[in-house]
Amino acid sequence: MSADWIHSPAGRTIDDLVFWVSGWHLPEWLLMPLMLLVILGFLSLSALFLIWLERKVSAAIQNRMGPMLTGPRRWRNSFWKGGALQTVADAIKLLLKELIVPGKADAGPFILAPMLVFSVCVSAYVAIPFAPALAVSDLNIGLLYIVSISSLTVLSILMAGWSSNNKYSLLGGLRSAAQMLSYEIPLLFALLGPIMMAGTLSMQGIVKAQMELGVWFIVPSFLGAVVYYVASIAEVNRPPFDIPEAESELVAGYVSEYSGMMFAMFFLAEFCNMMLVSAVAATVFLGGWAVPFWPMPEAFNWGYTLVGCLIFFIKTYFLISIMMWIRWTFPRIRPDHLMNLGWKFMLPMAFVNLLFCSVVAIFQAVGQSSPWIALAVGVVGVGTVVAFMSLYKFHEATAPSPSAAAEQPA
Repeated sequence: MSADWIHSPAGRTIDDLVFWVSGWHLPEWLLMPLMLLVILGFLSLSALFLIWLERKVSAAIQNRMGPMLTGPRRWRNSFWKGGALQTVADAIKLLLKELIVPGKADAGPFILAPMLVFSVCVSAYVAIPFAPALAVSDLNIGLLYIVSISSLTVLSILMAGWSSNNKYSLLGGLRSAAQMLSYEIPLLFALLGPIMMAGTLSMQGIVKAQMELGVWFIVPSFLGAVVYYVASIAEVNRPPFDIPEAESELVAGYVSEYSGMMFAMFFLAEFCNMMLVSAVAATVFLGGWAVPFWPMPEAFNWGYTLVGCLIFFIKTYFLISIMMWIRWTFPRIRPDHLMNLGWKFMLPMAFVNLLFCSVVAIFQAVGQSSPWIALAVGVVGVGTVVAFMSLYKFHEATAPSPSAAAEQPA
């Protein structure tokens, strides 16, 4: 069955929609700017929604109500409707605040850093397939492009910390660089397994490969999914890996000197990056927009596309909700513990995952691929995750504390 239509750019789909509504086609030079504006507006609204969602999830976990008064009066007695406009009020407040550049700060990098962190985040969404035929560009190196450009976030954090002329901001920037050394390599190796099984770096191609295999890649690559998800939490500086902006240690870390819209851009970028890493995980490990039990049509179909888009966002927001739950479950870990986790446990887990995925890839190469083979590999992968978790727990329980090690005689 031909499925070449899933690789169509979103611009063509938007153009078809405009033609269906108005009866005229958009010029070619207008399609890409229109898609970028759509993505920018979508990300801004999604970030506002995620901020509200995190407040409500946090309130539910802590057995409190959260914001309740901002919004229509008739909503104030409802837990989920109460405070629905609180995020909008916060956005207006940040827009009206003065932009202050410290007197001794390096003004150029200080102003450029929040612009860079937000533009990097927006640029990464160019290769995300929200549905069949709904990706701005189906790059043949889409996954490599996303991983490469998202790593520039650390550069913007370093720029913000160094240019602020503040010791706490500088420490936050340096912590971010050290944290990147802990998670980036395991994250890359965790993605190699699905790439090996799919035989492509195209995001649409990875989704199509999972449909052909008959199971999502999280089944044979369960180890890789766990490693990627933990590393992605560290990449977006979410608890328990919020080491660069630890409030109890560094005031606000690298954003200590920022105010107004420049601070808002860092804040929006954090939630947009949460959605980005969750979208990548949903695409690579959970089948992306693939609709379960619905065969892919031969040609473009609006119903299939819209349902696929809905499936994609359900998976993405489910992964985001787990991140919010983890925030209030685990305490912040020390930088040396993150180093131990990344290099002594996550990296070996990623290597073992490559071995498991290579078994599935070999069966695919000889034409003997089967969901049952992937399931058998996945069962072994789950057991391996349990073994590594037990080993890590034993290592943390028996490792001497830094104070005890310092007291030992030389």
